[in-house]
Formats: sequence, C-alpha cells, structure tokens
Amino acid sequence: MKPELCDPLAEDLDALIRFHDRELDAETVTALKVVDFPMNLALLPEGPSGDGIVATLRAALGELGAPPTTEQLDLLAADFAAIYLNNSYGSSPYESVWVTDEHLVAQQPMFEWRQLLADDGFEAGDWRRRYDDHLVLQLQWLQGRLRRHRDDWEGTAAVLDEHLLYWLVDWALRVEARADTPFYAGLAGLTVHWLQRFRELLADMFDLKVPPRAEVAAKVRAKFKVEAESIAPIKFMPGVNGPSW
Repeated sequence: MKPELCDPLAEDLDALIRFHDRELDAETVTALKVVDFPMNLALLPEGPSGDGIVATLRAALGELGAPPTTEQLDLLAADFAAIYLNNSYGSSPYESVWVTDEHLVAQQPMFEWRQLLADDGFEAGDWRRRYDDHLVLQLQWLQGRLRRHRDDWEGTAAVLDEHLLYWLVDWALRVEARADTPFYAGLAGLTVHWLQRFRELLADMFDLKVPPRAEVAAKVRAKFKVEAESIAPIKFMPGVNGPSW
C-alpha cells in the first residue's frame, strides 16, 4: 500500500485514538467544529447507517459552543468516564472482557496483544495503567502498520478479523445504546464503520476476503478452548491441602 494512501488513513486514526484516549477539552471541540468533523476524514462510513453516524456527530458538534460551556464539557467528561473508566455502561474498552467466558480484564487477549505489539516494536507503556488489549493500543498498532507501510497486509487483516472487528461491534452497540451524549454514541459507531471500510479496502486491494462472522467466532472459541486445556489444573484447594489467604 503506497504512502499516499497510508498516510491519510494514519491521520484518521490520529483523531480516533485521541477521542478514545482522553476526554474532550475546549480546544479540541473548537478544532473539530472548524474542520467539520467527521467530514475531514479520508475514510468516511457509507450507506444509510454510515450517513446516520455522520449526521449524529455533526449535529452533536453543532450543539456545542465554540468554545463549549463548562456544563457541556462536564457532560462529555462524565460520559467519557462512564464508557472508558468506571464501567458504568458495561462498555469496557478491553478485549478480554468481551471475548472470554469470565468477562474479566487481563485474560488471554491481553497476552496476545502484548506479543503483537512487541513483534511490531511497539512499546505499550505501563500495563498497570492500561492493559495491552485496550482499544487505544489496538488502534495505535494499526496506525503503526500504516505509518511503516508494512507489507504484511494479510496479517493485518487477520488481526482485524479476529480481534478489533470481532469484539468492537458489540462494544459499539453497547455504547450507542447507553451513552448520554450523542458525540460518544456517534464516535463508537464511526470507529467500527471506519475499521470495516478499511478492512474492505484490504479485501479489494489484496484479495483478502472478509470471513463470515460465524467462521471467525468458531476460530476464536476453538483457540480459547485449546489455551484453556493447556493450563495445568489446580492441585490443591486453599485451606484444604495448602495455604489459605
């Protein structure tokens, strides 16, 4: 994929990463209004649902002042916290929560992403602050591949199929249903649609067909079953044949 295509797509991800990473401030809101976000993106969602997402985001920004009021920023900050920080909406930004039976953080997907990031020479940062399977880190991984113009687009497509586009659809539906602000509801849908369009681009350019979701789901379930069976069973019960805590 040529730099003249990769670079604008990486810039799109700059914006998406920024919004999922931290709450909006007055300066960012004003800048978004100036560029008529999301119309400034290189890869816009298409179709009726895509048009609806664009309309939602443009209307959400249109309702905000330039600069926004303190009350408007407080509402956005509260919604950001509910989505990404305190799990008030049940919308954890960690893949582990969505794809494992336990629905807990720091499960096998975290270790898979730790390896994916390491293989691409990406430093994830302090895992105590943010686990390696966080949405932001996954988007940064994809952005890194675009900026380095990696030739392994087959591998990129496989990661999108089995990770981002597998769990993020359900995440976005949850956010869209529960978010209090139209901006964050629209952002969730925009992120999924952008990734889907990018995956379709890979399919068209490199003949990498998008597999049916049922096929991917079976593959993911089989992978976790093998990994679970490879773990040695616990040989003692706390307080019975071993120490208690």
